[in-house]
Amino acid sequence: MEAIHSHNCNLNIWYYLPDEVWNKVAKLYERMPGWMGYIDGIPHWYGQEEDDVYIQASVELSGLSFYAQMDQSDWDSWIGRFKSEATKVLGFEVGEPEDGVE
Repeated sequence: MEAIHSHNCNLNIWYYLPDEVWNKVAKLYERMPGWMGYIDGIPHWYGQEEDDVYIQASVELSGLSFYAQMDQSDWDSWIGRFKSEATKVLGFEVGEPEDGVE
């Protein structure tokens, strides 16, 4: 078993995008593996902060932000799927601004 690490990711899904976009994002949340629902208004997958493995998201000025605790390969798979599905659903390339995705 791989070691559990923390991961952060900011995506180019900006806070100021219209409700139509955010409604699509909310529906995508529910289709992602490990969906648990909103806990105190925060979307969670797999668990919560007190669990060994979890993912949570928040909307920040820097874009849609994910924080996760899980092994590297599971994280890479999950976030890769989210980016791919979001790109299809939203109609623009979803990725990390730090990697040059606008």
